Amino acid sequence: MTKRAVCVLLLLAITGFPSRSLSQTVPEVAVEHNVVMKTRDGVALRADLYHPVGDGKYPVLLQRTPYNKANVADFGRGAAEKGYMVVVQDVRGRYASDGDWYTFKNEMNDGYDTVEWAAALANSNGKVGMFGGSYVGATQMLAAIGHPPHLAGICPVVTASNYHENWTYQGGAFEQWFNESWTSGLAQDTFDRVVRGGTNAVTGSTVLPLRNYPLYNMKLPATANGLTRELAPYFGDWLAHPEYDSFWKKWAIDENYGSIQVPALTIAAWYDIFQDGSLRNYVGLRDHAGNEEARSKQRLLVTIGGHAGSGQKIGSVDFGPAAKDYDELAITLRWYDYLFKGVQNEFASKKPVKIFVMGENIWREEEAWPLQRAKQTSYFLHSAGKANTDSGDGIISTLVAKKESADSYHYDPMNPVRTVGGPLCCDSDHLAPGPRDQRSVEARPDVLVYSTPPLEQDIEVTGPVTLDLFASSSASDTDFTAKLVDVGPDGFAQNLTEGILRARYRESTQQSTPIEPGKVLEYKIALWSTSNVFLKGHRIRLEVSSSNFPRFDRNLNTGKPASDSDASVKATNTIYHDAEHPSALVLPVIPR
Repeated sequence: MTKRAVCVLLLLAITGFPSRSLSQTVPEVAVEHNVVMKTRDGVALRADLYHPVGDGKYPVLLQRTPYNKANVADFGRGAAEKGYMVVVQDVRGRYASDGDWYTFKNEMNDGYDTVEWAAALANSNGKVGMFGGSYVGATQMLAAIGHPPHLAGICPVVTASNYHENWTYQGGAFEQWFNESWTSGLAQDTFDRVVRGGTNAVTGSTVLPLRNYPLYNMKLPATANGLTRELAPYFGDWLAHPEYDSFWKKWAIDENYGSIQVPALTIAAWYDIFQDGSLRNYVGLRDHAGNEEARSKQRLLVTIGGHAGSGQKIGSVDFGPAAKDYDELAITLRWYDYLFKGVQNEFASKKPVKIFVMGENIWREEEAWPLQRAKQTSYFLHSAGKANTDSGDGIISTLVAKKESADSYHYDPMNPVRTVGGPLCCDSDHLAPGPRDQRSVEARPDVLVYSTPPLEQDIEVTGPVTLDLFASSSASDTDFTAKLVDVGPDGFAQNLTEGILRARYRESTQQSTPIEPGKVLEYKIALWSTSNVFLKGHRIRLEVSSSNFPRFDRNLNTGKPASDSDASVKATNTIYHDAEHPSALVLPVIPR
């Protein structure tokens, strides 16, 4: 397996279960491989089944995955030993299952059919719960929207609420690194199928001389564009739909919370690429799920890394011993022990939210998300017009700006600001995710840096972060990026959360609105959420620029998409912070 595939399978890789004493009896586990289920349109999907030996009836834990069901074998056996039946199915067009693979397209109907099929299996007690992360979370959410009668709970881990805005695009910008690396990983199995279908030694047996024997008898396009269309047609469709239109709406989770009628344990992570969608899913289901029982039994757990990693050290930061307490698969079992077996564990608590607070590096239970006691505090941008680099004169403070010089920088799409860490997936060997030192980024003249003085006391920021920015551009379109950073006394600049906004989508991602070069406009940039205590002696820092590449595609400053154009122009972008243009970083500060 390639390391890219391992990255895609990150959330399935934690195996291991609590040790048992010698006095405990562990039931023998029966395993059935490649059990066939037929979908409503006749496609054969194959699953592996794990359950205690015998004719007992057990609640079913179901996973539908595009990442090879064999990777879930350890969890299957471990959960079966604890009195569950586990069903792990390759989704349509993947690995052992028949049909054609296309992202999201068949998950609602196939998920419904699989839940009802699993509920009727010989060792099932008729109660089905789903589990898993990333795209496996999507298979849960889409199945739940179809509300199959025997689905009784879900456990979506680090997954999105909308496959346009917080999966494929963000703020109108294409999530280039994720979309390309994920697609390349997915296409490996598709390519294997083409190879298997094009392997026939008889076809080449008459070829002379023998050294010209055709290894594979397949006809694939010779161009990169053609090969991508052949093996991953969905990638081109994503590019063809940069705006939130009917292509995306038919799969939208956030427009269908009312159709979901089951309790959910939503697991999010601060450095995860789908963090915002996970948090939106919790709030959406808590407020709008289809019945009172489902609304009252929503739970949220926010850990640190998600796709960016797990354990005590994530990226370049050691988050202390408490970070090791997170074990996704053990938590999944405890969730279903509570939901299906009535065990009064942590999920029976009156506090439905548990978060990891960085900086202090502790777990904390909360009454709600976002935290009701948070105070929205504006940190206004200030400078004498030379905020470029971390050696510039940019500061942020709660004092309102009056008359100040604006800050300008030159954005060249052919020399973009490089991505350093952050919420990334799915090729960590070539672009490392998570918290990383941002000083190399902040040394660039096309990055504006605004910092507080060293703090005289701890300040906790927990919740959604936004930047209210007043800016102009010499170009007909551009991007604005923002990053919240915690700077330690040693100068280590730890990225916390970040955002981007494509200027032409400042009003809506459903329709572009051109900008007028030189005109000052207001941009509200969502940096998603964090929970971090900026310790005494640290500094709160904001970075502002116009690129974060290759995480996001480069804005060519022409108004034309990079999907169909390679022509670019340089832009002079200007940030205003004065009485008429009070640019401010808005932080949810928690009273202490």
